Amino acid sequence: MPAVAASPAPEVTRRGSQTAVPCLFMRGGTSRGPFFDARLLPEDAGLRDAVLLAAMGSPDARQIDGVGGGHPLTSKIGLVRPASAAGADLEWTFAQVQPDGRTVDTSSNCGNMLAAVVPFALETGMITAAGDRTTARVLTLNTGMVAEITVATPADRAGTRHVAYEGAARVDGVPGTASPVEIGFLDTAGSVTGSLLPTGRTRDTLDVPGLGPVDVTLIDNGQPLAIVAAGRLGATGYESPSEIDADQELRDRVEALRLVCGEAMGLGDVSARNYPKMTLVAPARHGGTLSTRSLIPRVCHQSIGVLAAVTAATACVLDGSVAHELATAVRGTDPTVSVEHPSGSFDVTLARDAADPRRVTRSALLRTARLLMAGDVLVPRSVWDPAPTAQEKSA
Repeated sequence: MPAVAASPAPEVTRRGSQTAVPCLFMRGGTSRGPFFDARLLPEDAGLRDAVLLAAMGSPDARQIDGVGGGHPLTSKIGLVRPASAAGADLEWTFAQVQPDGRTVDTSSNCGNMLAAVVPFALETGMITAAGDRTTARVLTLNTGMVAEITVATPADRAGTRHVAYEGAARVDGVPGTASPVEIGFLDTAGSVTGSLLPTGRTRDTLDVPGLGPVDVTLIDNGQPLAIVAAGRLGATGYESPSEIDADQELRDRVEALRLVCGEAMGLGDVSARNYPKMTLVAPARHGGTLSTRSLIPRVCHQSIGVLAAVTAATACVLDGSVAHELATAVRGTDPTVSVEHPSGSFDVTLARDAADPRRVTRSALLRTARLLMAGDVLVPRSVWDPAPTAQEKSA
């Protein structure tokens, strides 16, 4: 395991009329966004969120006055710090901002952004490399989930180790190849809802206004999902994301179902929440296990989220689930499930308890990450000024 560095965090400074907050802009899997040393940000959650919204440029659909990318997949934030308790090396908080939203959601997970946590910690000296491959245990504060993450940390000619970003690993939804980031999730069942199957059943029939009875599988193995056969909602399950986003009637049906699913999962009114994610499924077309279209929650994902893929893969091995009914047969105690999505496929290897095949003890997968930019993100001092001058204090 790596050593947790004792070096102090960099300082927040001023730049004219703005506050300059040290930041690394990183891609994690098929998402990207700014990563911060959480120790630098305000302890008050309300003020912290105001800083993050200002940094991203929300609320604004284009996020033109910030570093957000105008889409939920590029409006994500990572907050990282050294672990405060035994059992982990790092703690991180995932923050989701909707481009035109006024809130910061820290209640769910993002396995794609998780792929950049260990590279960020190594780049900032928060931890130190431990050989040619460095493995760190990361605690997700949002949900209590723990993952072991391994990245390549080769030495240069001078003997100094660094994060390797170039390599031969390929992730569908990301152009080119990169160095692999290996992620092993440990016991992720019930990350938000408290149990793998919040209703206790692999299949529920819910009465949805305007739709009537709809069969769904409500499941949470790292990400709360509502899985429904695409055909039941008038879709094929093979549409492109742009086709789904342009079909307002389909999206309305999906949202009506999502609201009912949220209540059934014990999540209450989810109209303002980013979960459960809606997953439309159909038989695989390209040699995989299952075809998926994932809404996050009101626009279609260009691929599929990491933890959504883990959860969908888990549903494939549960007899009686909507996914299992449509999936290619999955065999073995530790099967690899290939989840097809609009940009390709996502392989998830599941380790199951031999005594209880419904219990998934570990899920392993591969992602990539890259540092895109390093420097400061600037927010107006009217939003946050951590070090007012003596004259300003007395004013």
